[in-house]
Amino acid sequence: MTKFVGAIDQGTSSTRFIVFDRAGATIASAQMEHRQILPRPGWVEHDPVEILRNTQAVIGRALAEAGLGPRDLAAVGIANQRETTVLWDRDGVPIHNALVWQDTRVDTLVDAYRKDGGQDRFREKTGLPLATYFSALKLRWLLDNVPGARARAQAGDLLFGTIDSWLAWNLFGQHITDVTNASRTQLMNLATLDWDSELLAAFDIPRAVLARIVPSSAIYGQARGVLEGVTVSGILGDQQAALVGQACFQPGEAKNTYGTGCFLLMNTGQTPVASTAGLLTTIAYQFADAPACYALEGSIAVTGALVQWLRDNLRLIASSAEIETLAATVPDNGDVYVVPAFSGLYAPYWREDARGVIAGLTRFATGGHIARAALEATAYQTLDVLRAMERDSAIPIRTLRVDGGMVVNELLMQFQSDILNVPVVRPRGIETTALGAAYAAGLAVGYWRGTDDLARNWAAGKTWQPAMAPHRRAALTASWRKAVSRSFDWA
Repeated sequence: MTKFVGAIDQGTSSTRFIVFDRAGATIASAQMEHRQILPRPGWVEHDPVEILRNTQAVIGRALAEAGLGPRDLAAVGIANQRETTVLWDRDGVPIHNALVWQDTRVDTLVDAYRKDGGQDRFREKTGLPLATYFSALKLRWLLDNVPGARARAQAGDLLFGTIDSWLAWNLFGQHITDVTNASRTQLMNLATLDWDSELLAAFDIPRAVLARIVPSSAIYGQARGVLEGVTVSGILGDQQAALVGQACFQPGEAKNTYGTGCFLLMNTGQTPVASTAGLLTTIAYQFADAPACYALEGSIAVTGALVQWLRDNLRLIASSAEIETLAATVPDNGDVYVVPAFSGLYAPYWREDARGVIAGLTRFATGGHIARAALEATAYQTLDVLRAMERDSAIPIRTLRVDGGMVVNELLMQFQSDILNVPVVRPRGIETTALGAAYAAGLAVGYWRGTDDLARNWAAGKTWQPAMAPHRRAALTASWRKAVSRSFDWA
């Protein structure tokens, strides 16, 4: 009997392959970073071929280190960075670097569309505001700016996809995308779960480039190469994968993933909830032929990326892990606030014109204060999103489940609980993004019988309880919001 399920976790800064057992425990893991290509201010690109090579390499490394082969895997799932846009030919050759979700080069296009119908002109169909974040305008930019691209696309010679589609094409030769990733393109209708002709016309996208939309959990095909013969049967955008990995299957259950960016999702069940507070309405998952489940999402562009910036640009720390040690050299932020609006501000503000600021500096401020303010910025941005989510859903969030690379930071997690005034719970296994993709794949082949099996696997690892006085919380929150207003003044 096959023992394990594998998952590709292709993220913004690295690619991992993790093998899980039936209890959701990690059996083997390997990871590789890829380059962040920054041609101009606000432009962020990845090399799709590098990502593919890294994916193949980490699969081989993880299996080899555990003494496993493809025959030991019942299925494989894919979790991927969402919105990042790839355009390639049928020979598998990209015609340009991938445009990453953080990339803001289409800001003038966003402005033009807003003038003709407002920021929410497509929200009713897509659940999304007009923003540089989503794939439709990135794809249009490629079609309009790469010589010959539009004509080749109209002739059916080019294929568009987010990273899930790029990997699927190369791993098992199908041009598909799942409903969660399709819902982030701004081209899919949330009600029909299909590409929308009016949206395609509005964004000037030829239908010939689009992938077939499939459920998040279904048998798609058999892998080739390093995973020869393994069934590929799960695809989820990374944040939806984390929601599944955290076993948030009931309406009102929420998780926050702390990675390059930060993403808070709440399951809203089989009915989409329209946001009036700056959040996104999106697909949570669809398992086989069951109805899709929806979610409210608050997307924060820069959290872990701020720590990387302190490391790589300011040289304030030598490794990301040092941020907590430096921040702990001071008892508080010294009234210093960092608003990391490197790509504008996402939810709940949606201000592409915002720019990053460090506010409250005096000669008293040290590197420790800046490091602490950088960590606290993640918690404050999460606070802004959580309050918006409670307004939209009318459901108070009484506990926040957390995952992602930053949840090992004790200082951040305690401050997060303090500023939210709710318990923050880290699960026993923190690789929830990859686990969610494994769950989707395993469900499709019967490795797990249903979501009850998955919910039984979830267990709390550590809980942080709020311990901040109310007047202190109110004062800090007011100062944070003042700092955010300063980031708007730049433009």
